[in-house]
Amino acid sequence: MTINDLRGVLKGRVLLPGDDGFEQAATAWNLTVRQPVAAVAEAADADDVAALVRYARRAGMTVTAQPSGHGASGDVEGLILLRTGRLNEVEVRAQERVVRVGAGVKWGQVLAAAGPLGLTGLAGSAPGVSVTGYTLGGGVGWFSREYGLASGSVRAIDIVDADGEPGRVTAESDPDLFWALRGGGGDFAMVTALELDLYPAPVLYGGRVIWPEHRTREVFDAFLEITAEAPRELSVWINRFQPPGAPPMVTLDLVYRGEAARGEDLLARVDKIGSAVSDSRGVVPVADLGGITAEPTDPAPSIARGELLTGLDADAVELLLATPVEPLINLQIRHLGGALAEPGGGAGASGAVAEPYLLGLLGLGLPHAADATRAKQAEVVADLGAYVSGRKPYTLLSPGETAADAFSDGTLARLREIKRARDPHNVFRANYPVLG
Repeated sequence: MTINDLRGVLKGRVLLPGDDGFEQAATAWNLTVRQPVAAVAEAADADDVAALVRYARRAGMTVTAQPSGHGASGDVEGLILLRTGRLNEVEVRAQERVVRVGAGVKWGQVLAAAGPLGLTGLAGSAPGVSVTGYTLGGGVGWFSREYGLASGSVRAIDIVDADGEPGRVTAESDPDLFWALRGGGGDFAMVTALELDLYPAPVLYGGRVIWPEHRTREVFDAFLEITAEAPRELSVWINRFQPPGAPPMVTLDLVYRGEAARGEDLLARVDKIGSAVSDSRGVVPVADLGGITAEPTDPAPSIARGELLTGLDADAVELLLATPVEPLINLQIRHLGGALAEPGGGAGASGAVAEPYLLGLLGLGLPHAADATRAKQAEVVADLGAYVSGRKPYTLLSPGETAADAFSDGTLARLREIKRARDPHNVFRANYPVLG
């Protein structure tokens, strides 16, 4: 059996090195990540996924799935890269407040379908991120302070197991696998569809406010005041932002799940800061949530680093403001807490997130900037010292990091035990495998 035999196994397209379109099909969303895979398989449907897994099992090969390529690590040499973009069903069952999504569905599709019905899923900030990859890794988003991680909203998972057999996993049918897949990544089975809880969102209030750099300290002061008393329905993120070729600025990104008048009251402190360059606050349709942060939707070369913070006070702010943002593009802090910190807030392998803030550091991955970007990220983390907990969200791991950076020793040991039991021949490989 050779890799060429794969063409006769699937209904969907199979691309091998040297084929027209192979390089593009094998490219990760982050263009700094190279993916030297043996083949790219584009599944036509769930039956194709099962056929591919059976082929890989017989051939002694490993499959890694990437709906959109976000979160790629580059550790895929010689693997079969499965693209699931054609598994794009979205079925909203409004009366049950449930959505069923195929493995290739992106969050923007879910929000567009659920929003007109007064519902939302536990989406992150970028509408182009796949629901499946985000949710299998935990998923920290706009509504996590109120409802916990996205992995906690999973009701059922359609899978193909390591023998190529389809199945449906729930808390009742297979508690161990259900636990592992909700936050432990895609190392244990190939997911073809998810069923997720939806939540009421008849009205959302929010937007982005931008100020010039000289207002940075005032904006941080306001951020600390607001987050100290914020109800769970309110999420506030602050950014020291340095767009290429533009002056530095500071922004607040805001979402309140509730009436606009109440949102305005909760954010009255923002109005005391003068010189705003722009202010987009107002009623936000669910489908437009992705527009608040206006993150790039096209692939780009970048280097990201995420860290959980044990706290944020005036001393920590002094450390964060001590040096320019450059050569980074963005230094972001997200307010966490609320349901995330409760035992049920991290349902599944993700566990609860005790840390109240999440630090994100983003820079360009271009050859002339990569070393400086990594050095700046390391400098910021070193300066913060004990404010950095040392644990990272699984979905925010970056090339060079491992699953051990995201999970406690006990959780990782259990994940490894389940991996060995369910996939002893290593047919599946997550972006950041638990045995890596």
